Amino acid sequence: MSIIGTLINVILHIDKYLNVITQNYGVWTYVLIFLIIFCETGLVITPFLPGDSILFATGALASIGSLKILILFMLFYMAAVIGDTVNYYIGQKVGNKILEKENVKYINKEYLKKANIFYEKHGGMAIIVGRFIPIIRTFVPFVAGIGEMSYSKFIIYNMLGGFIWVTLFLGGGYFLGNLPFIKQHFSYILIAIIIISIIPAIAAFIKEKRDGDNNEDDVSNTGS
Repeated sequence: MSIIGTLINVILHIDKYLNVITQNYGVWTYVLIFLIIFCETGLVITPFLPGDSILFATGALASIGSLKILILFMLFYMAAVIGDTVNYYIGQKVGNKILEKENVKYINKEYLKKANIFYEKHGGMAIIVGRFIPIIRTFVPFVAGIGEMSYSKFIIYNMLGGFIWVTLFLGGGYFLGNLPFIKQHFSYILIAIIIISIIPAIAAFIKEKRDGDNNEDDVSNTGS
């Protein structure tokens, strides 16, 4: 099975994997999920890691007593805020050099461009809204570090966005994950979460494509 296929399989059955990990590794489960969220938000080379789905799945496990909800909240919140902070400083230190290069190993320049457009359009709110969009979530703090936003301003958006994101998805898993319907269709719920999360990015892409096509038509009409 390919790496992508394995990743998809893990995301869709993350509740089962987490159950096995929790039963076998106990407290180390918390360390693992902290690192996953930290890397997903803090490193531009790992935007593919599960974010929304792991928050929801661990919340569901906490609702049946397999994990501690307060510990999860504190760990996820710290991972989200620290991760974005690290990403911001990486962008500040090496971001411009990366933008100048034609190709960068392990970093998708297209994702970076989309995050840059998203950031320019929404400003500081991009850090909050971007939390709910996979891929964009990883690149927005990096782009903010490249830009002129001061860290004192960035950290406010960072802390607020992290709090809302963790509260909604972890809380959603905790309060809804143990319902019979949710338990029976857990994999489909995770797919729905992922799809809903990327709808804003898809909408922005379609709008950008239409605007580009309209601009090309305007140029053609002017030329003729």
